[in-house]
Amino acid sequence: MLTLLKLSISSLRNRRLTVLLSVITIAFSVALLLGVERVRTEARTSFNQTISGTDLIVGAPSGDVQLLLYSVFHLGNASNNISWKSAEQIKARPDVAWTIPLALGDSHKGYRVIGTETGYFKHYQYGQKQSLAFSSGQAFSGLFQAVIGAEVAQKLGYKVGDPMVVAHGMGKTSFKSHDDNPFQVIGILARTGTPVDRSILVSLESLEAIHIGWGQPSVSDLRARLQQRQQSHATFTEEALQPKAITALLVGVKSKTQLFKVQRDLNNQKGEALQAVIPAVALQQVWQLVSVAENALLIVAAFVVVSALVGLMAVILTGLNERRREMAILRAIGARPLQVMSLLVTESSVLTLLGLGFGTLLFYLILLVAAPWLYAEWGIWFEIKTLTPTELNLLLSVAASGILVGLWPGYRAYKTSLADGLAIRL
Repeated sequence: MLTLLKLSISSLRNRRLTVLLSVITIAFSVALLLGVERVRTEARTSFNQTISGTDLIVGAPSGDVQLLLYSVFHLGNASNNISWKSAEQIKARPDVAWTIPLALGDSHKGYRVIGTETGYFKHYQYGQKQSLAFSSGQAFSGLFQAVIGAEVAQKLGYKVGDPMVVAHGMGKTSFKSHDDNPFQVIGILARTGTPVDRSILVSLESLEAIHIGWGQPSVSDLRARLQQRQQSHATFTEEALQPKAITALLVGVKSKTQLFKVQRDLNNQKGEALQAVIPAVALQQVWQLVSVAENALLIVAAFVVVSALVGLMAVILTGLNERRREMAILRAIGARPLQVMSLLVTESSVLTLLGLGFGTLLFYLILLVAAPWLYAEWGIWFEIKTLTPTELNLLLSVAASGILVGLWPGYRAYKTSLADGLAIRL
């Protein structure tokens, strides 16, 4: 076996350029295969860990997936709101431990502004039930104070004490700014790898305050709004600042055994129509929707690897016609046909293993360079860790395929006769 390996390496050295191109092709295809698999698994993990301590999400009837996307992932908009009265009734239920109201609709330079309560920083959890932490500053405690996520602070260069103006709607550039009531950054959250990093958190009362008199078309209302701008923030009354409606409500129940009962009660209650969804169930529906695209990407990457291996077979077969005299000489000095066949299978295996090794190194190099950019742009963090069992199985499958690729050229060499190899053809 050692002799075959030495002969294979010597033969490959004599064909350096062809061998190098074959190894590069396999390496790039392996890096692509590992990259697609890692993106698939890390994206799913990132989504699954976005919210881990919430039992129910309550909102207006719109569909489980839509409710999950706009309330947790800040994708899309709510079809309707739910009344503050309903939110208070849910909070007062004896089987509910806590609630977190969410009010959406405003933004700052393309980042979502979320109206909520200080309970958000206590009860919201992500990952393995990790709580939110502050890298600097503290939670809001008064009007027109904002807590921003790590990405907002990094991208916009904000620090504690800086002013910011909230805009109406979700556009990056808005001509409907609430510039009469600027906010002050009071705290910056530590990085979480979730949509929280791209959020701006303010109190519900602050959102109500900036919308007092907002959007009223009549002259009298506009005059009232101008007068309101001149008033001190301290003159806002508690009644005026109480929310009338919210977008969604995150709910934690006292006992997991009561979860389905609470969900059923909220979905079937009389009066205002509500929809309560379990985050884990809604996430499974999301993956059912995107699983086709996931599998398609994996299949495309697999076909790229197959193409590289077919190219390797073509290279070996092409070289075999030029090496017929070499094969014949080996036969003449005592090499058995099976040994000649094993020689070509060994060459194929060596090339495949080299491609796997360089492809894995290329994969980690790309991951090291691209991970910060992917996190900054898409909010998906790719941890630099060892290969997962699934990735190892993919590499083993490629290695086994590389051995099989060498069987056909080896069989051709096995069938080549000694006389045919020594004959000189003009």
